[in-house]
Amino acid sequence: MFDFAFSELVVIMLVALVVIGPERLPKVARTAGNLWGRMQRYVHSVKNDIANDMAIEEAKQLHKDISKEISSVEQTMLDARLALDQKILDAQLGITHDAPDEPSASDAPSSTTPGKPV
Repeated sequence: MFDFAFSELVVIMLVALVVIGPERLPKVARTAGNLWGRMQRYVHSVKNDIANDMAIEEAKQLHKDISKEISSVEQTMLDARLALDQKILDAQLGITHDAPDEPSASDAPSSTTPGKPV
C-alpha cells in the first residue's frame, strides 16, 4: 500500500520524537497502532462483505440458469411423452401415419444402378 524505505521511517520517527516528546511518544505510538489495526479490520470486513455479496449474486444467477435448464428438459420430456402417447394411441386404433423421420417405400434406394441393364 505505502512504500516506505527504512531511512524514511527513521526520519519520521525522529520528527515524531521531537514534535511529540519522549514522554508522550509511547502512548501516541500505541494509539496509532490501535487505530491502524482498527482500520485494517474494517477494510478486511468490507472486503469480506463485498465477496459474500458477489458469491450470493453468483449463486442466484446459477440457480436461475439451472432452473431454466430444468424447465427446458421437463418441456422436452413432456413433448416426447405426448408424441409417444399419440403413437401408442394410433397403434391401438390401427391408424398409420407416414412419420417424417421414417423413410417411406418410395424413398427407399433402388437396387439397380442407372445406366446398366437389369
